[in-house]
Amino acid sequence: MSPSLTPDQVEQIVQNQHPNLFAVLGCHPIKTEAGESGWVIRTYAPGIAAVWVRYPEQRQEYPLKCCHHPHFFEGVFTEQPPAHYQLRLDLGDGQQRVVYDPYSFPSPQITDFDRHLFQEGHHHRLYEKLGAHPITLEGVAGVYFAVWAPAAQGVSVIGSFNQWQGRLHQMQPTESGIWELFIPGCKAGDRYQYEIQTAQGQIYKKADPVGFYQEVRPRTASIVTNLDTYEWQDQDWLHQRRNRDPLAQPIAIYEVHLGSWLHHATDALPDLPPQVTGFPNPSDFQPVPISGYQPRHRFLTYRELAQRLIPYVRDLGYTHIELMPLAEHPFDGSWGYQVTGYYAPTSRFGDPAGLMYFIDQCHQQGLGVILDWVPGHFSRDEHGLGQFDGTALYEYGDPRKGEQPEWGTFVFDYDKPQVRNFLIANALFWLDKYHVDGIRVDAVASMLYLDYGRKAGEWLPNAYGGRENIEAAEFLRQLNHTLFNYFPGILSIAEESTDWPMVSWPTYVGGLGFNLKWNLGWSHDVLDYFNMEARLRQFHHNNVTFPMWYHHSENFMLVLSHDDVVRGQGSILSRMSGDEWQKFANLRCLCSFLYAHPGKKTTFMGLELGQWDEWNVWGALSWNLLEQPPHQQFHRFIQDLNSLYCQHPALYSQDFQEAGFDWIDCSDNRHSVISFLRRGANPADFVVVVCNFTPQPHSHYRIGVPEFGFYAERFNSDAREYGGSNMGNLGGKWAEEWSFHGQPYSLDLCLPPLGVLVLGLDRDRQPYGLAST
Repeated sequence: MSPSLTPDQVEQIVQNQHPNLFAVLGCHPIKTEAGESGWVIRTYAPGIAAVWVRYPEQRQEYPLKCCHHPHFFEGVFTEQPPAHYQLRLDLGDGQQRVVYDPYSFPSPQITDFDRHLFQEGHHHRLYEKLGAHPITLEGVAGVYFAVWAPAAQGVSVIGSFNQWQGRLHQMQPTESGIWELFIPGCKAGDRYQYEIQTAQGQIYKKADPVGFYQEVRPRTASIVTNLDTYEWQDQDWLHQRRNRDPLAQPIAIYEVHLGSWLHHATDALPDLPPQVTGFPNPSDFQPVPISGYQPRHRFLTYRELAQRLIPYVRDLGYTHIELMPLAEHPFDGSWGYQVTGYYAPTSRFGDPAGLMYFIDQCHQQGLGVILDWVPGHFSRDEHGLGQFDGTALYEYGDPRKGEQPEWGTFVFDYDKPQVRNFLIANALFWLDKYHVDGIRVDAVASMLYLDYGRKAGEWLPNAYGGRENIEAAEFLRQLNHTLFNYFPGILSIAEESTDWPMVSWPTYVGGLGFNLKWNLGWSHDVLDYFNMEARLRQFHHNNVTFPMWYHHSENFMLVLSHDDVVRGQGSILSRMSGDEWQKFANLRCLCSFLYAHPGKKTTFMGLELGQWDEWNVWGALSWNLLEQPPHQQFHRFIQDLNSLYCQHPALYSQDFQEAGFDWIDCSDNRHSVISFLRRGANPADFVVVVCNFTPQPHSHYRIGVPEFGFYAERFNSDAREYGGSNMGNLGGKWAEEWSFHGQPYSLDLCLPPLGVLVLGLDRDRQPYGLAST
């Protein structure tokens, strides 16, 4: 038999640079030297001593000869071999292995239409094509791999199934820059990476950008997994979500970092008073090490968190849990904001099925789930997206746009349709495969402004000479338009810290398309206000009144987030002015004002404990505080505040309509008192809110009200059960026919120190001596 290949073809395969592997490897018809028709089977098997072809059904074997190259094997057959023959490999030292030939299976699996959509940036289910997918192809089980690396010279799948050998499973390139290969016998649970050979000859390993699961850090391999085996039980929740307007619902979000909410410690936490409900008791679990990493305390798993975190948050009365970034990230100290695996929930807390179970349980117990999502920048770790195929593939090529110096990260290139597609499909992926109820998009300002975090001369202006990143803004519009098209009823929340216009306006009127925006200006002004001595607040009254003058320009969410309790700022409680009693009173006043003010709500874990220390990502919350009465009382206060909020539509149903809010008096800076009305969709449904921001109580403080009747005291932040002084109005006050503040009636109230009153008209109560009709 004469050689059927040229030396150049063989060398290209040896160097992982052949443009069409399936034209050479596998089984092909040929003409023999005698001119007769025949078949040739070729395989390249580095490190293999000998190779035989096996016909499984016929139980026959035929040796292949080593030719062209020491590890290149070839055999000629006069009769056509079966479609999917096997190869018996002699590994040496008496070890053998039988595998199907991956190059005997059809390629490509990605269609021309798939490639067209991806090139245009509109393949919304890209995760069903790229990544690693267990499938059965022509009766043989295996895994189909596909990865985008257009500038790579060669790409191989390496893993636990091929001893991480980079020449055994070379991938087939396509015109769109996608490389693909079906590997028979590979299965869920196998670890893998892509070995990338660049045009410059460099060879390095990368995790799968669309991999669904990764090893526990510090290891970096992806893990084959099947996301379609979990049986969801939240169909009723999804149906209700799809058919309701979230902006007309109560939204009180508990923001949580799963890694520092509660740890499994060798020292059990002390017993807690029985009145503290929902507290997670870690003594039910024994500490066990996580493979490959041994922290001092073990993290709770997703399934354990379902047992502890969900009932705790539900008992507190929150409506949603917001999870700080769960996409795989190498460094705990990044809080999840420097991502390497956008499609892989972090394995710190378990496997993908565990996260699905957690979210499923949230829905079954009436809690929505918001995922913190990071499309603005990504980690520089070698196994991540940076310089993926030897070029700036996912990031901008010019470091003046492609690097974020403040965080030491890369910035996505929003001008590339494929990169936009990667990110939009990723957001859809979490909504589709994990049933999350929305995303909170991190650091939107860093995306919108080219000079964000950069000094003069370190950034490039746009085509019009401005500082706005036009393609990033267009990406966000495309993102939100697509999300709401597929998943009506979800939340898309922007953490946007500037005055960029129409962030939460629909895309069809030129907005960015989010339905909520964090009001960071409110947080800054109000925290500054409560940090100052009470006697000085009269000179800064604007801090608590000004946010209402711009409130209706956006759909705002009021936040006391993780960013407010880090970097030396201390906890919220520790920043309140005054002695310990006043600190708690100020915190109750702040939280009551937060819930009474128009806008949806987000608070960070630990606030409900009255935590003294600022958040420490390496530790856990100070649960032992709940042994102390002031902290128990504040814990109950948060429960009752959430209950008040959810029970009164006036406090949430018209957050973003001007008809939902009226000032009663915003000008009493001398006493640091404000009062206002919150109205529901029915104008007759309203509550009166009065806030006294000083420790000085006020008797006979008069405010105007719109109707006559008995105004019941629905909530008093100074109540004894919350640790307050218990000043109030003995359950409520009758209105008097004394016009005041432009209202036809008024109330003569006792205002408690550092207190907030919420009063509602009791329409069933009649004046004494007046019979009901």
